[in-house]
Amino acid sequence: MSASASVWVLLLAAVVGANLPFVNQRWLGVFPRKAPKTLGIHLLELVICYGLVGVLGLALEKADGQIYAQGWEFYATTAAMFLTLAFPGFVYRYLYKRHA
Repeated sequence: MSASASVWVLLLAAVVGANLPFVNQRWLGVFPRKAPKTLGIHLLELVICYGLVGVLGLALEKADGQIYAQGWEFYATTAAMFLTLAFPGFVYRYLYKRHA
């Protein structure tokens, strides 16, 4: 896979992973739940999805060549971008008024 395609795959995975906890009531979008999820569970799933997207990024980087060492600044920046990508799902779940 080319480097450009890897970037697009990773961006798509980040958008899906950031919004997945907010658009359904299943654990990580797979396992059914009986009770509705709380904000804490949504945030825990968001952290798990951030880790999974990070692992995908590492795998794509390894397939492309050498893995470069990253400092805390890299992880702080990617976490902030991941939270920004999660904003539409958060708005849909908590701020959008649904009329019954």
